[in-house]
Amino acid sequence: MDVVIIGAGIMGVTFANIAKTMDPNLNITIIERLDQAAGSNSSVFNNAGTGHEANCELNYTPVDEEVISVEKALTIHAQFNVAKQYWAYLVNQKIIDDPATFIHPTKHCTLVNEQSINLLHLRHKEMTSHHFFDDMQLSEDFDQIKEWIPLTMEGRSRDQKMAATLVDHGTDVNYESVTQQIAEHMVKEQGVRIEYSTHVKRVHKSPSGSWLVECLQGQEPVQFRADKLFVGAGGGAFPILKASHLPVGKRFSGFPVGGRFLLAKIDEETAKRYNAKTYGKAAVGAPPMSVPHLDLRAADGKHYLLFGPFATFSPILEKGRGLLEFLRMIHLHDIPNLLNVAKEHFPLVSYLFKETFKGESAMLATLDEFAPGLSKKFEWEIVQAGQRVQIIKDGDLQMGTEIIVSEDQSYGTLLGASPGASVSPEVMLRVVQQMFPKLSKKQESIEVFNEMFIESDLDKLIDDADRYRDVRQKIDKTLGIRG
Repeated sequence: MDVVIIGAGIMGVTFANIAKTMDPNLNITIIERLDQAAGSNSSVFNNAGTGHEANCELNYTPVDEEVISVEKALTIHAQFNVAKQYWAYLVNQKIIDDPATFIHPTKHCTLVNEQSINLLHLRHKEMTSHHFFDDMQLSEDFDQIKEWIPLTMEGRSRDQKMAATLVDHGTDVNYESVTQQIAEHMVKEQGVRIEYSTHVKRVHKSPSGSWLVECLQGQEPVQFRADKLFVGAGGGAFPILKASHLPVGKRFSGFPVGGRFLLAKIDEETAKRYNAKTYGKAAVGAPPMSVPHLDLRAADGKHYLLFGPFATFSPILEKGRGLLEFLRMIHLHDIPNLLNVAKEHFPLVSYLFKETFKGESAMLATLDEFAPGLSKKFEWEIVQAGQRVQIIKDGDLQMGTEIIVSEDQSYGTLLGASPGASVSPEVMLRVVQQMFPKLSKKQESIEVFNEMFIESDLDKLIDDADRYRDVRQKIDKTLGIRG
């Protein structure tokens, strides 16, 4: 069976590896417009590198009249623990020699001012009642918070009331590194082809039922034929879905949201002292991905601080692509949906335009609000993050992700952004299961699946504390997250 995957980011590469490992007979080709794997949103500084477990992100526990909802947090935490199972499998199989090349133990903290202290207490009370978060700590003590996350407190007045939570076993993940290591293994050991610098121009279904993917490699036209086609191309998935002529494509359009970060290189001593990812509270009207956070990042043996993101509005589908491709995505039936989003979410649109034109001095001032005096302690530069394209479905703006698989199971794609890379193995596992349902009936595939995923049932992880702790202990030890 011929399988074509569009996009060599963490989604496409993970999908390819799970499918190929479960069925070695699949003939898999990955098409990538860039000259390397993980060169777009999966690239190390195109994202914050947070291993999202809902430990510190307030937007994963929404509040309705002082009632905290933790359902989304529980799902995301369980999904990330499935992701860790897959990555531990890669380590055990020597596909990744050293987990320290891509994952690092990092404290996950939430920091709020006086106006949100009561909310943080409510969140802490609700979350610690579940076994996922039962060791989460909370403090209003200035010195205790300073010990946890010193860079956020050293320049702050002791009179300013603050509160923070701490989970001391969070992670920083280099999604570029893990993606490239998987891609290299598949090419060398599994016979997967990756066609780099290849631009998809047209996707359509032939009368025989197979998918034809027409591309350009330089100026040379090339064509790929697929029995199964998966599109994991980030924002580029939207126009490809439109071009597929699947009826479901008419229900979706994309709303692009970009972002910038402040980046500073730091020495190892500073990295040891501030070994944390600290999340705050989003501004009114800000999209969920714009929650301010100060992150320790590790990449290629070096350490950095990353602060942001500062949201931007740019009508492009991916970083490095142009306006024309975005305009080609828009069909006549999309225009009312886009106008409806602009009307119904005017505070968001206004916020994005305001943030887009924020200059360096204003960005540094925002940093100093979050961590007083920090702008002057390091040399900061502005870096452009990856481009996220949020889902507009039936005229409504959505902030999550959505799997789409055609009725005949020959076409699959993933739309949307958050939480993205963190949960990619769990999400891609579901796509593989939906597109290749017969694999769940093959004994050889079942055995491989059980090696890759000790416990993939999210409800089991959520409901069975002993099972969760047993799985977590095994995989965290393999990944070097805890002893």
